[in-house]
Amino acid sequence: MTGSPLIRALDRVGIGFLVLLAVIAVIIPVGNLLVPASSPWHVSLYFVSLFGKYMCYAILALAIDLIWGYCGILSLGHGAFFALGGYAMGMYLMRQIGTRGVYANPILPDFMVFLNWKELPVYWYGFQHFPYAILMVVLVPGLLAFLFGWFAFRSRVTGVYFSIITQALTFALMLGFFRNNFGFGGNNGLTDFKDILGFNVQSAETRSALFAISVLTLGIGFYICRAIVASKLGKVLIAIRDAENRVRFLGYRVESYKLFVFTLSACMAGVAGALYVPQVGIINPSEFAPGNSIEAVIWVAVGGRGTLIGAVLGAILVNYAKTSFTSGSLAPYWLFVLGGLFIAVTLLLPRGIVGTVEYWWKGRGPKTRGNGVAPAGVAEPHPAE
Repeated sequence: MTGSPLIRALDRVGIGFLVLLAVIAVIIPVGNLLVPASSPWHVSLYFVSLFGKYMCYAILALAIDLIWGYCGILSLGHGAFFALGGYAMGMYLMRQIGTRGVYANPILPDFMVFLNWKELPVYWYGFQHFPYAILMVVLVPGLLAFLFGWFAFRSRVTGVYFSIITQALTFALMLGFFRNNFGFGGNNGLTDFKDILGFNVQSAETRSALFAISVLTLGIGFYICRAIVASKLGKVLIAIRDAENRVRFLGYRVESYKLFVFTLSACMAGVAGALYVPQVGIINPSEFAPGNSIEAVIWVAVGGRGTLIGAVLGAILVNYAKTSFTSGSLAPYWLFVLGGLFIAVTLLLPRGIVGTVEYWWKGRGPKTRGNGVAPAGVAEPHPAE
């Protein structure tokens, strides 16, 4: 598309997707707050909270698709960055409780009083201020990803080996956060939140606002990712994904490109975790579980790796299915369903839902004749493409 660089980063589908998100960010809160409960158009608070959580998962899936779909970096530890962002927001929310806690201590959270902590740990300083907490939401996951990626990419750790060490990273963090002396609530984590920026975190108005902010943040994240992949930087990332050694031979610093996109992806995951915590009301070490990171990769694979929109769609569809299957008599079979879904997508829809639709749609375009044969002068794509 021609015109402003802001517009050139998007195609018609991308613009339509952002418009859809903007409409959802308005319609759902309005349906909850302004439409009477007796109306069939009323949106329940449960629906707002549930899909607000799905929007946070979609941001996480978007972050994974950016590095996996476009740079070939398969991370099985992005749940760690998601959880770290969540803990940063949880620490802010805990500092807002003050004397309203069970032990009415104005400084120490309840779990610290219970464990006979005498003073607040240094790394809790500053979290009573919202701007500082937001800075930590981005800085902590980003710094960890930068340090981890700097060592991994300089050592040219790739493929399955990189996936394994990212999974080891999130598992190590999970074990550490389970310890009571770590200062993050142990296995109970952080909960019993009261306010966020002075607003009751349980009220319908706050829940609707958090939903709208999550949707808008998803739109911003989508635009950032789309702007990257549509730029010259994005072309280099795709080249690294398809032929890393050739890109390195041409003189590009592959490690720097990988490090940049990996750090940015971790920051996005941290923001997703920060939006997730006030909507679900708790953050504990189970968010670091390696299985959560693997599930997030499955969301991207189901929706369509390397499509961005597919990652969002996969996160929402798989989590909605999880909500349906984990309630009632079907709960024990969810993991079997998830595994079967991943196998079915791998065998039948290797491009994912959106990727398959795009492939079929392009096949009907002007590049092919009715019999599916490319016209003269148009080369057939290589398998890697």
